[in-house]
Amino acid sequence: MNIAESIIEATRILQEAGVSEARREASSMLEHILKRDRTFVITHADASVGEENLETYRQIVTRRSNGEPLQYIIGSQAFFGLDFEVTPDVLIPRPETELLVETALKILPVEEESVICDIGTGSGCIAIALLHDRTRARAVGIDISTKALQVAHRNSVRHAVGDRMSLVAADIFSSLKSHQSVFDLVVSNPPYVASAQLTGLQREVRDHEPREALTPGADGLMIIRRLLSESDAFIKSGGHLLIEIGFDQSSEVERLVDPNVWRLLAIHNDLQSIPRIVALQKTVTSSLS
Repeated sequence: MNIAESIIEATRILQEAGVSEARREASSMLEHILKRDRTFVITHADASVGEENLETYRQIVTRRSNGEPLQYIIGSQAFFGLDFEVTPDVLIPRPETELLVETALKILPVEEESVICDIGTGSGCIAIALLHDRTRARAVGIDISTKALQVAHRNSVRHAVGDRMSLVAADIFSSLKSHQSVFDLVVSNPPYVASAQLTGLQREVRDHEPREALTPGADGLMIIRRLLSESDAFIKSGGHLLIEIGFDQSSEVERLVDPNVWRLLAIHNDLQSIPRIVALQKTVTSSLS
């Protein structure tokens, strides 16, 4: 079969399986197999795929038709202009999380040294994107999953920031010395999906992405509550805390903010006008300042 015929066959299979943007994904998977870009695939439609490549292609098309995310199949996802390795041990970076990076970059000075902590670092995409843009910054990436930290390490090396990024296996701040106010900025895209909402997620997310990175159980606010109560001890006076939240959590999170510890700067909307990023500044009157 040639390239065009292979894509047509795969597109039909994906469409029957209910995959949206079936043709685009069919093309992306073939590009991955052939190790060629989209321009080549378009301009060489009559070129033979080859029997071995076709067999491999059909195998991964089957995986995708069964709901496995494209990003896990090809092993990568673009985020904030960078390409990140992703495996089933980490969440797939999402466009709305880029707003977290954009908000952080408005806070972090360009020419000064700063220290960042990324709670639930996963693939490392948030911290690495920040370090890539702020060349004098350093970061600590914390995750409870050692397998996720291995992915984050490889990504830090890939993007040449490994010498400025430390990785720690811990439950939030549990491995750090208490009351060490060392961070200028703490960022987090924590698990925030309420357990009752899991069944309503897309099958790609519900059945394939790591459950512990999606939900803390109950109402989805457990980790957010801990971040609001525990971050104070580790952030410098006047430093910042940025948290990504769920689509229906802004009002409750706003009620959880202690005005004696934090000044609520803003809750930023994502591109769909959903309240997404909570921006807080530690007050100088905090008892742990």
